[in-house]
Amino acid sequence: MHHSLPDTPKTLGADLRALRKSRGLTLADLAETLGRSVGWLSQVERDISDPSITDLRDIAAKLDVSVSMLFRHTAAPAHEAGFVVRKGSRRTIGSQVAGLVEELLSPDLTDDFEMVHSTFAPHSRIKEPVTRPTQEVGYVLSGQLEVEIAGVTHLINPGDSFRIRGEAFRWANPFGAPAVAIWVIAPPVY
Repeated sequence: MHHSLPDTPKTLGADLRALRKSRGLTLADLAETLGRSVGWLSQVERDISDPSITDLRDIAAKLDVSVSMLFRHTAAPAHEAGFVVRKGSRRTIGSQVAGLVEELLSPDLTDDFEMVHSTFAPHSRIKEPVTRPTQEVGYVLSGQLEVEIAGVTHLINPGDSFRIRGEAFRWANPFGAPAVAIWVIAPPVY
């Protein structure tokens, strides 16, 4: 059991609460789909109770996130926790679409936005457009990315950026080199 002090950085529970709220679910909604009590889920979100790995798998499935996203791979030193994310300590997030690796650059999901480091493998793409209730800005660091927004395809080069505000979009990297982009997404969806 963790016992969080008032000045302890936000942790798993805060991330779970942010994910639940971003999906428009109440404590009662999520607890019911998990077959658990509202009290138990509330304690998990307040870091009073630790969920088992099975519980985490169930929660991740219900929130449509990867289980690995819920784990911090390397704990940050106390003076950096909640403030600094080291390159080797990023959490892999997203739905593990083939050819796309997404890592959370934000310390957690408790802000009004999240920052994501995305690497698109050569010759990768998503087939179906995605629509989500977010505002997003992407900035390509290296490689090239084709981004289709509301049915119009744009070639995004290094140093270029783009914005999506709830429009249907999809991406493709038909080129021979990986494309790397930074995305800012509000509200957090992973």
